[in-house]
Amino acid sequence: MKGLRIYSALMGVDDQHKLVEELQDVVRKAPLFVPGMPKSGRPFSVRMTNCGPLGWVSDKAGYRYQQTHPKTGEFWPPMPAIVLGIWHKVSGYQHSPEACLVNFYEGSAKMGMHQDKDEEDFDAPVVSISLGDTCIFRVGGITRSDPTTSMKLASGDVLVLGGESRMVFHGVDRILPNTSTLLKKGGRINLTLRRVTRPSHGDV
Repeated sequence: MKGLRIYSALMGVDDQHKLVEELQDVVRKAPLFVPGMPKSGRPFSVRMTNCGPLGWVSDKAGYRYQQTHPKTGEFWPPMPAIVLGIWHKVSGYQHSPEACLVNFYEGSAKMGMHQDKDEEDFDAPVVSISLGDTCIFRVGGITRSDPTTSMKLASGDVLVLGGESRMVFHGVDRILPNTSTLLKKGGRINLTLRRVTRPSHGDV
């Protein structure tokens, strides 16, 4: 599909370990929390946090971006330099990301098919970084009824959804346990980088 790009093993093992260490610092400052579905409040199967100027949250009030952690009220910590470097390497977009959503998938966690559409700027791609156990990633079209296909995303892989693929439905069917030794207790970390607002003159 045009605009969908996978960079297999873009991150080397050393950089993966370094990023995991930096994410541990992010989690100390912005602890993982369990988001809830809009209206029902039903909990997600993943735990998450954010780093960068804005963070994505979900609860009974709906999906949204905000500057502060929903539990601590503190501002999100900055994005690791490695993450920003990957964005500038693969995004093809001149402005920096504003949000880095950090999802932690334990063995039974998954993510239903959805579109990333809470942003103002759809010209910027969505960049996804995989760490830890391999997942089965499913991608469809711009309507929920479009055919889907699945693929494996392994530790160190980077996925870009841009151009015609920016608004496709996508999700995680399941995690394949024990496919990576990166995380001591197993599981998968996914970092999703997004530009949220439309850049104005002088923005970086």
